[in-house]
Amino acid sequence: MTTPVYRSAWVDDEVQALHDMATKFFEAELLPHEERFAAQKCVDREFWNKAGRLGLLCAAIPEEYGGGGGTVAHDFAIFDAQYRLGDTAFGNMVHSGLVAHYLLAYGSEEQKRRWLPRMASGELVAAIAMTEPGTGSDLKAVRTTAVREGDDYVINGAKTFITNGKHADLVIVVAKTDPAAGAKGISLLVVEVGEATGYRVGRVLDKVGMKGQDTAELFFGDVRVPVGNLLGSEGAGFGYLMKQLAHERMVVAVCAAAATETAVALTVAYTKERKAFGAPLFEMQNTRFELAECATLARVSRVFIDNCVERHLRGELDGAAASMAKAYSTDIQGQVVDRCVQLFGGYGYMLEYPIARMYADARVQRIYAGANEVMKELIARSL
Repeated sequence: MTTPVYRSAWVDDEVQALHDMATKFFEAELLPHEERFAAQKCVDREFWNKAGRLGLLCAAIPEEYGGGGGTVAHDFAIFDAQYRLGDTAFGNMVHSGLVAHYLLAYGSEEQKRRWLPRMASGELVAAIAMTEPGTGSDLKAVRTTAVREGDDYVINGAKTFITNGKHADLVIVVAKTDPAAGAKGISLLVVEVGEATGYRVGRVLDKVGMKGQDTAELFFGDVRVPVGNLLGSEGAGFGYLMKQLAHERMVVAVCAAAATETAVALTVAYTKERKAFGAPLFEMQNTRFELAECATLARVSRVFIDNCVERHLRGELDGAAASMAKAYSTDIQGQVVDRCVQLFGGYGYMLEYPIARMYADARVQRIYAGANEVMKELIARSL
């Protein structure tokens, strides 16, 4: 008797069909090029256009703005499909999962109609620039400035670890419009890269994992941005970030749950084929017990994340719960993948095996979108 296939309650037939379509697309267009994408540190620019033509970009954005007209469940299904295949190269989680939602929530009608349809088609690749060389989880400490001069803001500063940085056509920049006002002096400005003099992409960074993901440094030297590119109200940026970060943490959690389940499935298959001392590795009690524990941890993580997704879809998810979801799911991902690598033995340390790449990819999940130590502090404040 085998364990029945688990299906999340938030995955209805339409969401499942989208998941299946995304899986087929990634299997055909992403997996065969993994080594090349890793070598060039990004997917091909045309890949974004192909994804857009298939409806895999901005799936949760209303149709009137060029999106798929779905909910965040549709976004999550696409992200789940990618991570379930063990891939982290395609930066759609930032493009569709984050930037599109910032524009939808805080953009003017003109801004939404100007940018969202082109993001949905893949014409524009989007990024959000928060982290700086000296500032990570502490967003109040950003040093990039945006000074008002007539009908423009003039941006100066540097950002790092920016997903989609090399290919970005549109960048939401977190900057201080009033450095003396602390958190109330932070604003969000949209830089249209093709029109931005003084904007420069630095290194595409060489990371421990996520080798195929476009992650770059960005520099802003007197970059002039029209006042009309201010997102929402001046000085309200920190509040926008705090509200949207809960959603960002759910994006990370959904991906973590998918990766954890895949690690278990790969290891079960491997240990049933690999022989040691004359019998399949799976027949050894230690192997079975290890995998039983890993499968349980993966299921507990999935069920908790599913509960948070359902609350998120109803608009009931609080920030503390989102922090719990992000911290717990990524901790479990790291633990389970590490234990699975051990069961692969020496092959688990070889990058030709997906489990080794998953091991390297998993580590940063506990760092970005707010380090897990910060998540614990946020949870503690709610107690």
